[in-house]
Amino acid sequence: MSLSIGDPAPDFTSVDQQGNPVRLSDYKGRKVVLYFYPKDDTPGCTAQACSLRDNYADLRAAGYDVLGVSVDDQKAHQQFITKYDLPFTLVADTDKQVVEAYDVWKEKSMYGKKFMGIVRTTFLIDEQGILTDIIEKVDTKEHAKQILT
Repeated sequence: MSLSIGDPAPDFTSVDQQGNPVRLSDYKGRKVVLYFYPKDDTPGCTAQACSLRDNYADLRAAGYDVLGVSVDDQKAHQQFITKYDLPFTLVADTDKQVVEAYDVWKEKSMYGKKFMGIVRTTFLIDEQGILTDIIEKVDTKEHAKQILT
């Protein structure tokens, strides 16, 4: 199932870095940056998170809440947030329900080996829960600019 601009964003319930429930439906009435990334504390994922952190005030001024999603567990998310002082919520999708609902869990290849993993993708969701943009070619160092332009 491939998502397109104009589609309703699939709702989900998962947990954040503290173990608190996170539901996309709780953000109804607010704009959301829902970004999927492969792994906490790796070079590209760190650059992406830090771009969002460094431009967080601008993202908030534009009306966005930011949710990051990976299949890392709560503990890994807590360490990532603490190490880089990230001001936004990270969703621990350990059962892969969210990545599968957004169709970002795919076969990847590195050094000739095939494996399943998250394809870095960002979904922008409006106040009504509709997808307004899908960023598939993420510039990890300039990701906030991609969202804000």
